[in-house]
Amino acid sequence: MYPNKSLRNSALVLSASFALSGCDWIVMKPHGDIAQQQAQLIVTSTLLMLLIIVPVIALTLLFAWRYRQSNAEATYAPDWDHSTRLELVIWGAPLLIIIALGAITWISTHKLDPFRPLDRIAADKPLIPGVRPLQVYAVSMDWKWLFIYPEQGIATVNEMAAPVDRPIHFRLTSTSVMNTFYVPALAGMIYTMPGMETQLHAVINKAGVYDGLSAHYSGAGFSDMRFKFHGLSNEDFARWVETSKAGGATLTRADYLQLELPSAREPVRRFAEVEPGLWGAIVDRCVDGNKMCVSQMMAIDAAGGAGKGGLASTMKSPWQDADGGKRERIVVAALCTPTNPQGLPIEIAAVNGVAPKN
Repeated sequence: MYPNKSLRNSALVLSASFALSGCDWIVMKPHGDIAQQQAQLIVTSTLLMLLIIVPVIALTLLFAWRYRQSNAEATYAPDWDHSTRLELVIWGAPLLIIIALGAITWISTHKLDPFRPLDRIAADKPLIPGVRPLQVYAVSMDWKWLFIYPEQGIATVNEMAAPVDRPIHFRLTSTSVMNTFYVPALAGMIYTMPGMETQLHAVINKAGVYDGLSAHYSGAGFSDMRFKFHGLSNEDFARWVETSKAGGATLTRADYLQLELPSAREPVRRFAEVEPGLWGAIVDRCVDGNKMCVSQMMAIDAAGGAGKGGLASTMKSPWQDADGGKRERIVVAALCTPTNPQGLPIEIAAVNGVAPKN
């Protein structure tokens, strides 16, 4: 009986060891400066908390051993109920640790704000003056990732790249549901939300191929919503851009509407060009052109709703009432009509030859 039990325990230990050997420690040993600072924050916070946790566990075991029933040498004081000195230690030490944790968290929250531009490349590398961040627009879809490089004029699906030691400025949104953009080697998670734009500033400090994923459940294809992030030298990044330009077509609004349809395990795709204005239409949720953009809805609401004062194409016009008083009133400057579908102001529509008919 006992040999079998020992053998079973040994098997469990070996199984756990093999399972843990497959763990990826990239979260605690990342290759991006922002992720490294976040990992250091985790370590610092854990050590501060262990300053209380370890002594409490040790004292619990010590008291259980020292004041056991069979230990006749231990002091027996059933009427003891208070010690000012002990109370100061019990409450003072945790209070100091909480103050330290609060200060560190407050500083780190502002220093590692994802919207805050970088002020360094690494701990020993200051930001090079004049270096512009690489602009990347990221869109979480069902169930894939779209990356648009506005300066390079390209777009990719389920693959992205960036030069080593160059700041990256992400602008992120989503097509249908809230999601999370996460490259553990690069930086922490950042949410993506439809109709909204979030930002992330980060940098990769070591060349390599890293995993990127969605860290927020978004439906049936969530498990396969992964991509590869390539940290490249400047020369290799230029070649990657040229490869994308050579092997892709133009990402038009019609292509985007097909791309945003739910699909799992989408292969890597590259687009050599991107239709102008596509990113703004994605954030505004009006790529198809058949519905009002979110920004226009918000402008109407801010102006007072769907009444005359809330119409998009309005203007203030001075007028004089019957008793000679001068006032201002809001008048409609232009409305969409069959001959003026864009709702251009009357004087502009006349120049373009689409003046609305009375």
